[in-house]
Amino acid sequence: GKAFVEKMAKEGFTVTFDAVDTSNYEQVCAAAKKVFVANGKADILVNNAGITNDSTLKKMTPEQWQSVIDINLTGTFYCTKAVNQYMVDAGWGRIINVSSVVGLYGNFGQTNYVATKAGVIGMTKTLARELGRKGVTVNAVAPGFIATDMVAKMPEDVLASMKAKVPVGRLGEPEDIANAFCFLASDEAAYVNGAVLSVDGGMTV
Repeated sequence: GKAFVEKMAKEGFTVTFDAVDTSNYEQVCAAAKKVFVANGKADILVNNAGITNDSTLKKMTPEQWQSVIDINLTGTFYCTKAVNQYMVDAGWGRIINVSSVVGLYGNFGQTNYVATKAGVIGMTKTLARELGRKGVTVNAVAPGFIATDMVAKMPEDVLASMKAKVPVGRLGEPEDIANAFCFLASDEAAYVNGAVLSVDGGMTV
């Protein structure tokens, strides 16, 4: 995080960094207030914090279940609630939630993770109905297989199997997801509300 801030500052951007536990409502509210005080607005929120703690149902402990729920689902609720009033008062806002294609179709050994990503979709659609008339749109992005550091550590045969499921023949890049964020945050997406945008190379077609 700090390295990114330093890089962006050198390019002329004003960026601040706070390490926040998104499962802690007080920390989240304090961070949101800090952004508002510093900028006079809080107009775009990307709920991108997420973890995995995979196991089959038989082996999954209550602690494994709850740890993922706390960050992925409750954290999304906390962050949204913390910035909501700033956006409503301004009459403009963009909330972009990060789901996953597994939230649409399920995935073996990820009961907790899939439950959160499906829950994020439900939250997105409900909040789109609540906040749209107040000038705030709420949408979700559902990434497919993305070439992250975590994925790069997977065995070659697993990577090959993943790529074989994607019609465009490659894994997605982080920039592919960032581009979706930028579109949904833009004025060009003013009439997009309650949508779930799959960015998966056609994997879920």
